[in-house]
Amino acid sequence: MYLSICIITRNEEQNIARCLESIRPYDVEIVVVDTGSTDHTREIACHYTEHVYDFPWCDDFAAAKNYAVSQAKTPFVMVLDSDEYLLEFPKWQLKKLLVEHPDEVGRIFRKNVLMRNGEPQENTEWINRIFSKDQFRYEGRIHEQIAAIDGSTYDTYRTPVVIGHSGYDLPEMERKQKAQRNLKLLCSELNRLLKEKDMSSVEEDIKKSKGKGEQIPYILYQIGKSYYMAQDYAMACAYFSQGLSYDLNPKLEYVIDMVETYGYALLNSGRVKDALFFQNIYDEFGDSADFQFLMGLIYMNNEQFEKAVQEFLKATKHKGCRNSGVNSYAAFYNIGVIYECTGEMEKARVYYEKCGNYPPAKRQLGRMEI
Repeated sequence: MYLSICIITRNEEQNIARCLESIRPYDVEIVVVDTGSTDHTREIACHYTEHVYDFPWCDDFAAAKNYAVSQAKTPFVMVLDSDEYLLEFPKWQLKKLLVEHPDEVGRIFRKNVLMRNGEPQENTEWINRIFSKDQFRYEGRIHEQIAAIDGSTYDTYRTPVVIGHSGYDLPEMERKQKAQRNLKLLCSELNRLLKEKDMSSVEEDIKKSKGKGEQIPYILYQIGKSYYMAQDYAMACAYFSQGLSYDLNPKLEYVIDMVETYGYALLNSGRVKDALFFQNIYDEFGDSADFQFLMGLIYMNNEQFEKAVQEFLKATKHKGCRNSGVNSYAAFYNIGVIYECTGEMEKARVYYEKCGNYPPAKRQLGRMEI
């Protein structure tokens, strides 16, 4: 056995069996740490592994995950959440990579699946999850990050592991409750970091972004994401704006996501003219289907229809994307909407037909037949 999969959980009886069932076929140790379930989560976990432990919840995800990692009997660990599950796990390829990259952190490919407005959506991301338990640990009370125990920087590598994630696919009430829980912990973490730096405001921190200050834009990003999840788009914009006030590396994945989510928050809060500012950062962020699709929506909402069509068409030239459909049916659908709104019905029909079985496009075609 060369790898332990570590999971912290609490009241996840709806998800934990799917997670553990996906792991069962593989020769890995399963470590489950329960942080205070009052449902059948712990009982279900015991059907899959004898390594089930208890950890009193202390409002600190990093502490709970570090405890889970400490219980692993193997030198390498992979951390999963209860609402995640293995889709692809080429164990021999992974074992080879662990031997080749013992001092680095392995990244896995996550597919986030959810329903929005009755339509299935998927977005994807690479996340750090596999590491040597003797060299790395988690830091941060929430949205915790892997850090080297000796404080050094580290390299990462991509693995062939693919997982699914349904944690964003929640009813509106649960989604808002989760956002509020996250906000409480994130704001506490932000205040702690500011206090450690003996600073009284984010504006001062921006001027002295060193040491602990380097963590603050990431916390601001996560606070903005939590407000976005709660559909409080005005507050999301405020925190994204503060986070982006830092001198950040535009290649970092969280920075890219912060920029794009900020754009959607501006649109959702009705600040469509403010969103035109994204023209000024096109050179830094514009070489992706996701950003070009967003620019198409920004132009579309500002009634700059020719520019919108150009951006949507650019997005379709990319082979890959993070949000499903932005390089294909979703882009074609918006072009169809533009042409229909401007009275160019035959062009609209052509682009709706390019959408294949995309339900909104099929509905529009059906209406055009009446």
